[in-house]
Amino acid sequence: MEYINFSGPINSLSFGNVSVNMLRELYKLDQKICFFPIGDNLDLSAFDKIDAEFKEWISESYVNRIKNLKKCNRSIKMWHLNSSESRIGKSQTLYTFHECSEPTETEINLCKVQDKCVFSSSYSANLFSKMGCDNAEYIPIGFDPDLHETKKEYLKGRVNFGLVGKFEKRKHTARIIKLWAKKYGNNNDYQLTCCINNSFFKQDQMKSAILKATEGKVYSNINFLPRLKTNSEMNEVYNSIDIDLSGLSGAEGWNLPAFNATCLGKWSIILNCTSHMDWAHKDNAILVKPSGVEPIYDGIFFKEGGPFNQGKMYSFSDESFYESIDLALNSKLNKNKEGIKLQKKFSYKNTINKLLKITTS
Repeated sequence: MEYINFSGPINSLSFGNVSVNMLRELYKLDQKICFFPIGDNLDLSAFDKIDAEFKEWISESYVNRIKNLKKCNRSIKMWHLNSSESRIGKSQTLYTFHECSEPTETEINLCKVQDKCVFSSSYSANLFSKMGCDNAEYIPIGFDPDLHETKKEYLKGRVNFGLVGKFEKRKHTARIIKLWAKKYGNNNDYQLTCCINNSFFKQDQMKSAILKATEGKVYSNINFLPRLKTNSEMNEVYNSIDIDLSGLSGAEGWNLPAFNATCLGKWSIILNCTSHMDWAHKDNAILVKPSGVEPIYDGIFFKEGGPFNQGKMYSFSDESFYESIDLALNSKLNKNKEGIKLQKKFSYKNTINKLLKITTS
């Protein structure tokens, strides 16, 4: 069997989770790879459910990567468009996430220099295709098999809302907290559990962002979790949620938190835009119609006038937020059976099989 060059990060962030799940499917196929971890990081401590043999396979694929490297090997890179220009071998399929509405000249050119450029959402693939990228493809990611229903009772007699995903403007993090606090603040029949640490923020920046979101107030029923170290801890958070608010993000390449919660039978309130439209529909989510668009720039991750990440994000009205919460409160009495079906419809097995079919040598 020929070797495949695989490049991707290994970390506890969303890109790292996607890389590990792609690698796991290659391992199941007994596919030989030369593994080039982006950042040279092999810290698998967050992935506490993967087996020892798989870990050893990753390690051996890394240690022997140069020995088994050939110019004709097919190559897959799982990374941002930014810094995707380097390649190992003569051909490369890039798998990437893109959130913004206006592909820049730099991003378009980086897409075109790939043999295939695969986007996680049809929204992004269509944007780049319209800009002349005839190599742009769409292949969705899947449900992480390390996640599962625990069947535990977490907050008896209370409704637990969840907000998961790094603190960002495009995710409407601060606005969601403010709106929720206005309706339910200090009403202990309800709780908001926030897992919103942004690893790119310094500790004082994170504290300042939270303080601004709560307008300097301390609420008895808003819980800000510390950074979680393992996927098992994250699984407990998903299972404790009754209603997920992470889907109100205004620009996403997939939105793993909202997707994972939905797959586990939770009801997620979803802004019906960008990548959400690939997996969320009226039968498996509480859909919110966007009220308009606004600039995505936050001066930190999205800087106006730059060569990457330009455009607009979708917004929602206060009224639609509160209306969707009322709908979710009625729906939460029933398990989201249509959401659970997403586990089979979207799998990493399908992702890898489709990637291998289009990857050329």
